[in-house]
Amino acid sequence: MNRLSETLREAIEEEVATGKLLPGTHLDEIELAQRFGVSRTPIREALSMLAGEGLVEIRPRRGAVVAQVTPQRLVEMFEVMAELEALCARLAARRMTDADLRALEEAHERCRTAAAGRDSDAYFYANEHFHQAVYNAGHNGFLGDQALSLQRKVRPYRRLQLRVRNRVQRSFEEHQAILDALKEGDAEKAVAAIRGHVVVQGERFADLVAGLAQLEGAAPAAARPALEPVGK
Repeated sequence: MNRLSETLREAIEEEVATGKLLPGTHLDEIELAQRFGVSRTPIREALSMLAGEGLVEIRPRRGAVVAQVTPQRLVEMFEVMAELEALCARLAARRMTDADLRALEEAHERCRTAAAGRDSDAYFYANEHFHQAVYNAGHNGFLGDQALSLQRKVRPYRRLQLRVRNRVQRSFEEHQAILDALKEGDAEKAVAAIRGHVVVQGERFADLVAGLAQLEGAAPAAARPALEPVGK
């Protein structure tokens, strides 16, 4: 894949994450090529990459559509995300350097500014930098790659959670607990803090299901299947 295809992948991924492209939306290669001012070949390559990430589905006779995730599947994804980040935090508590700590503190301050301004969009990006700083501080490249790969798949839903009332402030407070534990070198406390921060359960699950329903309601009628039941 060339650099243009990668740039297009990032641009389309961002539109999915920000809700510009909703679940179930048909991704027309010709329309996308015209909009981005490129040929269909790099668009096709970008969509193929997004399909590999799970953000896009390639369907027979329909082509590419933005993937739709059931609540049950989403909870499973966040459970795995929580464990990957917990392992990153465990390693970071042991391996973090002074440079890693500075990067974490800088990302945390960006989160503080966004939270103080109640800007969920700015917080979304600052939040990503904070979590990526945790991955980097673990100094395990393979683990970091796996965490980043899954992070891409859950990006739209992490953003959705941040739009729930008071979630940004609570998220910032949870970041503070993670940072404090890492500064203390307390691996178990860091693991517990980041796991609780990421996993979706209780009220957060209900909020996420409600947000998914709103997304489904906003999707084009032709691309609007009903949410599947959760669990039994």
